[in-house]
Amino acid sequence: MRLYREFTSQEEIDAQYNMATMLADMPATLAGFCEKSAAARRTLNCMLDVRFGPTLEETVDIFPAEHPGSPVLVFIHGGYWRWGSSKDFSLVALGPVAGGITVAVTNYSLCPRVTIAEITRQSRAVIAWLHGQAQTCNGDPDRIFVAGHSAGGQQVGMLAATDWPESYGLPGNIIKGGIPISGIFDLGPLRYSWLQPKLLLNHEIILHQSPLFNIPDSGPPLLITYGEKETAEFHRQAARYHAAWQAKGLNGGLFVQEGKDHFSAIEGFTDAHSPLCRKIIDFVAS
Repeated sequence: MRLYREFTSQEEIDAQYNMATMLADMPATLAGFCEKSAAARRTLNCMLDVRFGPTLEETVDIFPAEHPGSPVLVFIHGGYWRWGSSKDFSLVALGPVAGGITVAVTNYSLCPRVTIAEITRQSRAVIAWLHGQAQTCNGDPDRIFVAGHSAGGQQVGMLAATDWPESYGLPGNIIKGGIPISGIFDLGPLRYSWLQPKLLLNHEIILHQSPLFNIPDSGPPLLITYGEKETAEFHRQAARYHAAWQAKGLNGGLFVQEGKDHFSAIEGFTDAHSPLCRKIIDFVAS
């Protein structure tokens, strides 16, 4: 019996999505992220644990660019909605700040204490908050971009689909561009994976929280990217989302990072001259 598409067992799905089983150096990779993130907080001007919402986890770490009126790049971390914090990903500020971009790394509550829908609400709340506060961190409220890795890529898709005037009384184009990196755009297969006891996915959550099933009639330009060495499912997720975005007549580019895997796909954030960071800086400037 098929569980999802051609997959007939949890083991087959886990083999596509469980990084812990396919990357032998995953602990060392995550430790390296933490070390680079600590270095970023030491070397960059930063405003840490700035509260944007009422719950304890609703904070954002802001790394202002040197000059007022700079574009703002909001970064939403991955960890399958159940792991990690903003502090683990401060490293993503290194390259963009050097390129003249203010970076805001968001923190959010984790599953299973909250649902993915609540995480989406928190991501929307930080965008609304930054629109009113961007000038306090050298940012331009009319040039807010959003990037996210893995689970954070799903959040980028949901932010791009948000009806900002209807729900927040904010400009419909409050987000000027989105950069989902190695994103999960269809939550369906994860219902049959090792993640299900933590995510508690059901039909409603999959339908309403999968960006693939919520393509808006109008939306910001997207730069969709992932690593060449990622599994076939991550390739498929990105390609299908990109095709659906373009099918609505929306602006979306696809960038496959040569030689990169699921984690090294964000390493380019640490160097303003890396292929990824150059793409991002050019995307924000366009």
